[in-house]
Amino acid sequence: MEEVLQTTNIENRREVENMPDQKTIRTGAYRNPVPTTDIIIEYDSGQKEGIVLITRKNKPYGLAIPGGFAEVGISLGANARKEAREETGLDVLIEDEDHPFCVRSDPKRDPRGHMMSVCYVAKGYGELKAGDDAKTAKLYSLPEVYALMGRDVFAFDHEKILEQYMQQKGYDLERRGAMIQATVLYQ
Repeated sequence: MEEVLQTTNIENRREVENMPDQKTIRTGAYRNPVPTTDIIIEYDSGQKEGIVLITRKNKPYGLAIPGGFAEVGISLGANARKEAREETGLDVLIEDEDHPFCVRSDPKRDPRGHMMSVCYVAKGYGELKAGDDAKTAKLYSLPEVYALMGRDVFAFDHEKILEQYMQQKGYDLERRGAMIQATVLYQ
């Protein structure tokens, strides 16, 4: 047992010795994905329940889950809460900060470059109003979100994230799609 610990300590020291210094990291000598956070905000306005989506003010345009670039000095969960407040005016309570809803890292998920997203789910409280780089912030019911899918209105890979969220919440996308198609055919 003692031999295993000594070997592990030697390996850990080697890893630390081979790590880049802060100057190397700050000068961009490494090309790493840029970390971002996104946050699915469940919200009840008193008249309607659903999730909050924003219309982006900046490129790439489209509907999006609130979010933004991770900032130095704050945790990813705190960053998601900050972005939610800035873009929607809402205070949020994240379900489980230590266990994000999903992580997305496809190099093609964002046309600006390789961005990696840590996405959380939260309950929103307060008055919904757009701010920061959100042109609008609006509450959408799950059927309204579903009706937007497949229409190329979402920025990034947010449609895939919302699809995963809706399935996890028990929203039957296949059955719902068949019902909507049948309604359209008979109108």
